[in-house]
Amino acid sequence: MPTLDGNCRMCWTPSLLSLPPACLPLEGMAAARTSLGRVLPGSSILFLCDMQERFRHSIVYFPQIVSVAARMLRVARLLQVPALLTEQYPQGLGPTVPELGAEGLQPVSKTCFSMVPTLQRELDSRPQLQSVLLCGIEAQVCILHTTLDLLERGLQVHIVVDACSSRSQVDRLTALARMRQSGAFLSTSEGLIMQLVRDAAHPKFREVMDPGVPLLGHPAQENVYGRGVG
Repeated sequence: MPTLDGNCRMCWTPSLLSLPPACLPLEGMAAARTSLGRVLPGSSILFLCDMQERFRHSIVYFPQIVSVAARMLRVARLLQVPALLTEQYPQGLGPTVPELGAEGLQPVSKTCFSMVPTLQRELDSRPQLQSVLLCGIEAQVCILHTTLDLLERGLQVHIVVDACSSRSQVDRLTALARMRQSGAFLSTSEGLIMQLVRDAAHPKFREVMDPGVPLLGHPAQENVYGRGVG
């Protein structure tokens, strides 16, 4: 048993955390790799969750959230990352808003909060899939349920925090913290896009970094961790 003396020195016992990578057992090395959260185009998919007309006037930062999600979709198309789109009970909540730019994507209707049950076949047909980039609403409902289901499948989940929102900041921020506790990665759109391209010499880099699309500095990002919340 470790002992603690008056000088707060604890006797040393080896652990996975104290071992250099070369000394880690194979299962420890595998865990370290999966926890890095790297995002690669060939093993990633973009999920677009329920950005519909009925939510337009009730979701905090709705225009900014949709704008960032639209950029994520455009980048996904440039880099050949597949994208899937859902709509929650569209008969009552309306269609996907046009400014998302989702033409060509077939929206999948659902009533379950999680996107996973309705997209089960798509997920099963992609054995190479490792990472899901998740945008949409609401953070404490459909985004959270989807995240937990994806994590249970052993997939890495990357929440695009500047493309996810709720009707209240309390729900939004608490849901982000809850998903992080469960093992999801919290990332900005800019950070994920830079992971996908990896190199300024990428042939699509100029198109990806379209200066006509303002990304940084809008309120949805400034308040991701609660700064400036009234």
